[in-house]
Amino acid sequence: MLKGLTFLPSLVLAASLAMPIASAAAPHSETVVARVNGEEITLGHVIIARQTLPQQYQQLPNDVLYDAIVKQLVQQTALKQSLQGPTPQLVELSLENERRSLLAGEAIDRVMQDAATEDDVRTAYETRYADGFGGTEYNASHILVESKEDALDIKDQLDSGADFAEMAKEKSTGPSGPNGGSLGWFGEGRMVPEFEEAVKSLEPGQISDPVATQFGWHLIQLSDKRQQSAPELDAVRGELEAELREEAVGKRVVELVEAAEVEYPEIEDLSFDMIQDLDLVRN
Repeated sequence: MLKGLTFLPSLVLAASLAMPIASAAAPHSETVVARVNGEEITLGHVIIARQTLPQQYQQLPNDVLYDAIVKQLVQQTALKQSLQGPTPQLVELSLENERRSLLAGEAIDRVMQDAATEDDVRTAYETRYADGFGGTEYNASHILVESKEDALDIKDQLDSGADFAEMAKEKSTGPSGPNGGSLGWFGEGRMVPEFEEAVKSLEPGQISDPVATQFGWHLIQLSDKRQQSAPELDAVRGELEAELREEAVGKRVVELVEAAEVEYPEIEDLSFDMIQDLDLVRN
């Protein structure tokens, strides 16, 4: 069974041999571009076929695509007409699923069209950044060593007045050591959880007790913290619009399913493996 619109190499090479049927009226979706034993193929059929082409064909010139698509549709129509008897169940079920999917997609598109107005976006922005700020940012330094004993020894020296930056340069095994252990400003989620929790518990100027992470043992000094500035509306507009549309679609689906009379009949001897058995739909 042919599925979708799959080009044969000869179609593209011989595309210039196919000529559209002349029409006096301005072309529209129902304009007939070919007939096969009286069955009409319209410009609308060509337009839809063009939209579903594999990506490698999307870059071809439209004149080549037009002729190739029309020839392919003619071939498919002739092949379809050659079938005798009722439509196979596999095909009928595939068509029902495709129709269901396309109509559901159309319903989703209609919901999404009205789900992210300018007022909705501004309301969502103001709600998310109601206090005018984003998350908290921290400016900290650390000294990284291999053992807890080393960390405790350094902590004693710091508590006795040793300079944190100088101790970091001398003792830290981390890449920030030569820079006095400075990590600069970082937001939430940038550090491993154990490190971040320790930073959050500190006040500016305070030095932590030894903190174990997958990298070793840390002594952390919090230099400062601040609230991150809220982004401009345009910088997060796309994200907010996507969230509003997703929320609207989800809400609409729940409403429709809850309002519908949905039944799940009990089926004797149903095996989940049956969903792979194509023989059940070949008749």
